[in-house]
Amino acid sequence: MKPHRGQLGPAALVGALALTLAACGTDAPAAGPDAEAGRAGETALSGALVGAGASSQESAMQAWIAGFQAAHPDVTVAYDPVGSGGGRTQFVEGGTDFGGTDAALDEEEWAAAEARCAPGIPLEVPLYVSPIAVAFNLPGIDSLTMSPETIAGIFGGRITAWDAPEIAEANPGVDLPALPITPVHRSDESGTTENFTEYLAAAAGDAWPHEPSGTWPLAGGQSAQGTSGVVQTVQAAEGAITYADASKVGGLGTVAVLVGGAAVPYSPEAAAAVVDASPLAEGRGEGSLVRDLERDTTASGAYPIVLVSYTLACTAYEDPATAALVREFLTYAASEEGQRAAADAAGSAPISDGMRADVMALVERIS
Repeated sequence: MKPHRGQLGPAALVGALALTLAACGTDAPAAGPDAEAGRAGETALSGALVGAGASSQESAMQAWIAGFQAAHPDVTVAYDPVGSGGGRTQFVEGGTDFGGTDAALDEEEWAAAEARCAPGIPLEVPLYVSPIAVAFNLPGIDSLTMSPETIAGIFGGRITAWDAPEIAEANPGVDLPALPITPVHRSDESGTTENFTEYLAAAAGDAWPHEPSGTWPLAGGQSAQGTSGVVQTVQAAEGAITYADASKVGGLGTVAVLVGGAAVPYSPEAAAAVVDASPLAEGRGEGSLVRDLERDTTASGAYPIVLVSYTLACTAYEDPATAALVREFLTYAASEEGQRAAADAAGSAPISDGMRADVMALVERIS
């Protein structure tokens, strides 16, 4: 995801990081909840963590919470899927211990996060990678092929019927109904919306004359709150179409996107191919691992409508118990076991070993 909402200058460290308390141990963090409940000489974890943010990663977060609490029964973790915008706001204002967002912090938010995290620095670490499905409700049709321009035309309101030539030509042999198309977008500020409009802006050319945005750029139209809201709206309305985290679309039909002339259906593997090939975004703080995704890729088998959901945290917390809990929870989420749990629950793409190493280099600094 390109941090189009504002490039950032290097973040300055304010003071030295707080020393990790002896109660938190000095060894490297455990690789996951199958590790000993406490490292040598370490007190067992207890307490509560509060997080909020992207609804896209709700299923993965539930899996992480279940696995972590199973290993640490004296810990409770709560996550409110209020959406990326709400998650960023609550985190930078100090209302949560960690946050989830499908869109990078902008310049103003990063400055607020630096103030909140002092004397440490803010972290933006990728823990959830998932395709965004373009999902529709047409009984008897499970899949359709569409170009980026056709998707843009549908959501831009120029293609209004399911038997339109742009759809029919890409789907020979499919009996398309003469039914109106009802596009459904997110009503709340959403990282999923930002990632979807980034794709349209990069891949659809003049067919999408709008800047990427976390809020839907067109007035009017059908909308709903959150990932579950748009999916439920489409499930209830024949002819409706939306964009949503692929883990939530259930039995709806989905679009295979034309990439380099070939139709590519969504899959975790196809989404991961885009992320791993994308460089880090330039000009961000040292605690940021935001990727500059190549939305207009023509690489074979790559699915470019993808989101990377970032976890927001600080390297320093006023309460050492909170610091220990955040560090160990993120360690589990990033571990191979945690990533498998998310993949099983949400169909997400596990982060690569290289990305895990980069994440843990930052997470281990939490104190």
